[in-house]
Amino acid sequence: MIEIYINNETSTLKSVVLGIADEFGGTPSLDTAYDPKSKEHIRNGTFPKEEDLTREMTGFREVLERYHVKVYRPSLIPHCNQIFSRDIGFVIDDKFISPNILEKRNRELEGIRYITDMINPHQLLKTPEDTRMEGGDVMPWNEFLFVGYSKAEDFDRYEVSRTNEAGVSYLRAQFPNRDVKAFELNKSDVDPKENALHLDCCFQPIGTDQAIVYKGGFKHEEDFEFLVRYFGRDRIIEIDRGEMYRMNSNVFSISPEVIVSAKSFVRLNGILKERGFHVEEIKYCETAKMEGLLRCSTLPLLRA
Repeated sequence: MIEIYINNETSTLKSVVLGIADEFGGTPSLDTAYDPKSKEHIRNGTFPKEEDLTREMTGFREVLERYHVKVYRPSLIPHCNQIFSRDIGFVIDDKFISPNILEKRNRELEGIRYITDMINPHQLLKTPEDTRMEGGDVMPWNEFLFVGYSKAEDFDRYEVSRTNEAGVSYLRAQFPNRDVKAFELNKSDVDPKENALHLDCCFQPIGTDQAIVYKGGFKHEEDFEFLVRYFGRDRIIEIDRGEMYRMNSNVFSISPEVIVSAKSFVRLNGILKERGFHVEEIKYCETAKMEGLLRCSTLPLLRA
């Protein structure tokens, strides 16, 4: 059996599912792509190649294993993009939630079935049919559960809206011990610089009491101000529009002290080091072309 428990985003990581890029299907057609950044690179002829993606993910795996993290990989489904394992399942406390995700991504669920089969059935939750959510929108943070979502008018309008109000209500009902704080996100199906695909594309806690935040990702300024009050302005690293586009908030914590980040995040990495973090810098810029990065590539199962 696989032990699962996640209380927050940064406690010492023990086991994780890391996505795979093998046989991911190559460059999709515009009508099958489901985010504006992928579409941008399809149009420009710069969509990432399998060998580059595989190389980047191998580098990530090597870092994780150097810190004695048990790394699971999805079973291979040919011609299926299985890189972003974060969205197809997530752990809160001692429960594994299997959400209803974007229909175009349903094949990905088969790749982690062997993992969920090794989890105690009493710890598995399948969400009701009317709920929609993806793991990139869900962040356990001690007493809180931070959730990015869209109200009906945006959820019905934008393909990039991945978590709905019913999903938020479900999480509130299932985790009454948590204060579920839901943030409406700005969405765009056409402009990746105006689109917060998931909450982790504009916000992520780091360390024990700090956070990376992009103000423009939130539909309501008061949500940004809540985070500033909660963490403290001096413990917020605010990123700009271009840094959000390059996925600077989508780093990944192995522990409160160790953060995996992209080498290209020069300003952010400098600030993190100044604040005392050990930053493991790896090349991950090709993966970023599909509007996901390090957090998106992982599905943590157990943190100590």
